[in-house]
Amino acid sequence: MTNALTIGVEEEFLLVEAGTGTSAPGAARVLARARERPLAPGAALHAELLATQVEAATGVCSDLAGLRDQLEDARAALGDAARAEGLWAVSTGTPVLPNAAPPFTPGERPARIGDLYAGVVAGYEVSGCHVHVGVADREAAVAVLGHLRPWLPTLLALSANSPFDRGRDSGYASWRMMEQAHFPGSGVPPSFASAADYDRAVERLVDCGVIADAAMTFWLARLSPHLPTVEVRAADAVVTADEAVLQAALTRGLVRAALDDLAAGREGPRVDDQVCAAAVWTAARYGIAGPAVDPVAERRVPAGVMLAALLDRVRPALDAAGDLAAVERLLARVSAEGSGADRQRRAAALGPHAVVEWLARQACTRTYRVPHAHQRIQEWE
Repeated sequence: MTNALTIGVEEEFLLVEAGTGTSAPGAARVLARARERPLAPGAALHAELLATQVEAATGVCSDLAGLRDQLEDARAALGDAARAEGLWAVSTGTPVLPNAAPPFTPGERPARIGDLYAGVVAGYEVSGCHVHVGVADREAAVAVLGHLRPWLPTLLALSANSPFDRGRDSGYASWRMMEQAHFPGSGVPPSFASAADYDRAVERLVDCGVIADAAMTFWLARLSPHLPTVEVRAADAVVTADEAVLQAALTRGLVRAALDDLAAGREGPRVDDQVCAAAVWTAARYGIAGPAVDPVAERRVPAGVMLAALLDRVRPALDAAGDLAAVERLLARVSAEGSGADRQRRAAALGPHAVVEWLARQACTRTYRVPHAHQRIQEWE
């Protein structure tokens, strides 16, 4: 491994009742029970905005094997704790089944966010997979964001895992992204000239009263407000730990490629904001099963073309880190079997509750199993 950047992942999970499959406000109980089990150094479990959701964060990792171990350990801790409370922890971008609006997690900040966003945030049970890549120099980190802009829609398409919206098929691969689009400043971040320019942009949003504080932005990539990292937040919550590893490896590869370009004096491609928005919408609508938008060429292309271009972009960085074979294997599997959205729809042949049960079974499985309509649910694990 050569000069590998550090990585970490935050995964958000929805808690559902085992009997009904509908979301349940059991976060406090599940977290209290899960925290009795020791995790890796630096790893942690957290409450989220709503009482139906929890987050698992890995510690700082330098290799994919260690990252995978931490992801699986945290998923097992949450899964065991949830089952002990009569619940399931599922990894899906949006709730599959309808439910009543859940309560906010107690505290001043959740209450303030609820007051600010009102109906937009009421029942906002969306879950994502966030990847942190260590870049301690803030000037370099802001420059990296400019190089990441064209690739964020492809990361979203690959992760798409939220086709259902509380009992209905939304018609989208990532309904989570449509929900997130209701917030000010969502989507691909603007281009920034410097770290000071980035900070001014965040403070403007605070001054305009549209974000609660400087720690809250809705861009799909940003500087972490509390860690020396670039944080990429494009992905839906993915079905399995392996798919989170795939997102982490590709994201680290993109950051490494950006840093290499910057060291060589190569600027990132200039991409139009509206074309980027079109690319995000197309990724959310179709995932990897349909067309995509190439933000640089400014035209529609097959999604497979963008996946191949992404792999070409990160190939040298993956090779240098020793990640190339693992990424090619994981990427080929998702390409062949479909995104989480494709697999959720396949599971729905046995009914909506079967989707939730399948998601619960997959959450702690090392490699995912693909559901087929003729299989009984017991055979999917």
